[in-house]
Amino acid sequence: MHPAASPPRFRALAWGLLGYSLAVVLWGAFVRATGAGAGCGDHWPVCNGEVIPRSPSMATLIEYTHRLTSGLAGLGSLLLFFWGRRLHAKGHPVRLGVALGLALMLLEGALGAGLVKLQLVAQDPSALRAFAMVAHLLNTFLLLGAQMLTCVWAAGGQRAPRLRGQGLAGALVLSSCAGMMVLGASGAIAALGDTLFPARSLAHGFAQDFSEGAHFLLRLRALHPLLAVLVGAGVVAAAALLTRARPGVPGVLRAAQLLGMLYALQLGVGLVNLVLLAPVTLQLVHLLLADLVWVSLVRLGALALGAPAAAPAPQPVATAS
Repeated sequence: MHPAASPPRFRALAWGLLGYSLAVVLWGAFVRATGAGAGCGDHWPVCNGEVIPRSPSMATLIEYTHRLTSGLAGLGSLLLFFWGRRLHAKGHPVRLGVALGLALMLLEGALGAGLVKLQLVAQDPSALRAFAMVAHLLNTFLLLGAQMLTCVWAAGGQRAPRLRGQGLAGALVLSSCAGMMVLGASGAIAALGDTLFPARSLAHGFAQDFSEGAHFLLRLRALHPLLAVLVGAGVVAAAALLTRARPGVPGVLRAAQLLGMLYALQLGVGLVNLVLLAPVTLQLVHLLLADLVWVSLVRLGALALGAPAAAPAPQPVATAS
C-alpha cells in the first residue's frame, strides 16, 4: 500500500523551505566569493562580540545577513519536523525526510560555525579550508536532497527507496549520486581557487593551473571541467537507462528529461564562466544550476527506486508430450 499524500499546506511549506534553502546557499557562496566570511571576526553566534552589530562594514553586513537567513532556514526545518511528525503516522516516509532535513540543517550550522571559529575564511588558502569547504558542500547536497525527498514523499504514492532487489536501477542511482558528489567537491575547490587566485585572462588562468610551482588549489581547479564532462555524460546516460528500467512508473520519464536539460544548461554556463574568468554573478548561477541538477537527480532516484522493481517475466511451463 502506497503512503497517502500530505495536506496541501504541508506540501507548500516543504517546497517553500527547499526554495528558501537554495537562496541561502547562494548567499553563502556570495559571502565566500566576496571575501566577506571574516565580516564578524571569529565570533559565533554573535558578530564581532555583538548580537546586533553597530556601524557594520559591508563585509559585516553580508556575513551577518547570511547568519540571519540561515537561522530562519533552521527554524523552518524545525517547524517542518514537528508538523511532519504530527501529521503522518509511524512508517510514513515523510517522517524520515523531515528528520534527515533537521539533522543535516543542524550539521550545516555547525560546519558554518567551524569555518568562522577556525578562521577558515577570507584569503586563507590552507588545505584545512579546502577540506572544510568540501565537507560543507557535501553536507549542503545531502541537506537539499533530504528536503527534496520530503517534497516527493509528501506528494504521496511513493515509498522510501530500497536498494535491495532494485538491480540495475539501484546501481545507476547510487553511481550517479556518487559522481555528482565528486563533481560538487571539485567545484567547491575550483570556486575557492577562483576566489583566492583570480586570473587576469584565460591564458593567465591556464598558466596558473599548470605552472611548476602552482598552489594545490590551482592544480585541482584544472580537473573540474574534465570531471564535469565525464560525470555529466554518465549521469545523463544513467537517467536514460532508468527510464527503460522503470517503464510506466509515473514521473520517471519527465524527471529524467528535466535532469538532462538542466545538466546541459549547467555545462553551457560553466563554459561561459570559464571564458569570462568566473565573475561572481555567473558563479552564483553556476552553483544554482548545480544544486538544481542535484535535487533533480534525487527526485528521479526517489521516483524510480520508490517503485517496486519489475517482476521477472513468467517462464513457460513445459508440458509432457
